Amino acid sequence: MRHRNGIQFRGIKRTVTTSDGVSLSVRECGPRDADHTVVLLHGLCLTKDSWTIQIGHLLHQYGDSIRIISYDHRGHGDSASAPMNTYHIDQLATDLADLLVALGVTGSLTLAGHSMGGMVAMAYLGRPADQRPVQPHGLILIATAAGKLAERGLGRLLANPATDILYELANRAPHAVADRVLRALARPICGALTRYGGYGTASRDALVAVSAASVNATPVATKAGFLRALRRYDQYQTLRSITATTVIISGGGDRLTPPSHAHDLARGIPGATLVHRPAAVHMLLDEAPHVISNAIIGVIGAHTTGAIKRRVMRNYGKPVSRQPFPLQEVS
Repeated sequence: MRHRNGIQFRGIKRTVTTSDGVSLSVRECGPRDADHTVVLLHGLCLTKDSWTIQIGHLLHQYGDSIRIISYDHRGHGDSASAPMNTYHIDQLATDLADLLVALGVTGSLTLAGHSMGGMVAMAYLGRPADQRPVQPHGLILIATAAGKLAERGLGRLLANPATDILYELANRAPHAVADRVLRALARPICGALTRYGGYGTASRDALVAVSAASVNATPVATKAGFLRALRRYDQYQTLRSITATTVIISGGGDRLTPPSHAHDLARGIPGATLVHRPAAVHMLLDEAPHVISNAIIGVIGAHTTGAIKRRVMRNYGKPVSRQPFPLQEVS
């Protein structure tokens, strides 16, 4: 099976139906009875293919000794659309719980989430204990936030009344009208992703093109529903209760989720490690793929060796400053 970036790996495609009847497109690698499962959660307007590089790294590292699950959120990629009033983070957390049950995940679990995917992971951890079918041992949060999205960076665009107008248009107006308005609203964000992508390699244009194609392919209703939901998203109260070994990864040039969000996460989650990539921006899965993969591998290793309290990012060099949380910069 060959996916973007030319990476080829084995995997099984399957469909999981959520408790409210929405079909989710899932890709699974590794045996069902593996000792450790990694679930990968993509960002808004992206798909499960955004994790292709990391899946390749994990398969190279572990072969068939771990289970890797990636899937498209409702309204994204190959998953089915759903009513617009279900396009919010709490519903995606419910979808995650449904998926874990449907796929029989019962052992050690690591959740890795990029951008909105990280928000889904935190919303899942904010659910009552009896609504979390599996308690994750590891947590990787990449270019994400616990809330306050409309107060910082380009997220301030979410506070614009046009977000509500767009929602109503997408919900009631003909598709063509809503699509034109959405493109006008989204142009500053999409343009920033292109201008400040920070890939810095010969493959930059190809990577930007892939991401832009994914954004453009995402239905208008999906964009409008989740944009409004992100304005209300808040999981700050959840952070102190997180017990998973946690690594937070941020980019210094990220204008969608500025580094201040990562610092909030690191201060709030007990024992969290913050890895900061000064030159990177929002699309860290492509810009710093090995940083992401090594974080996942480090968290898995910390659990399997019983070294839960050990700093899992020890191979990334010396800390650059003494903080109330571990901080490491990767150039």
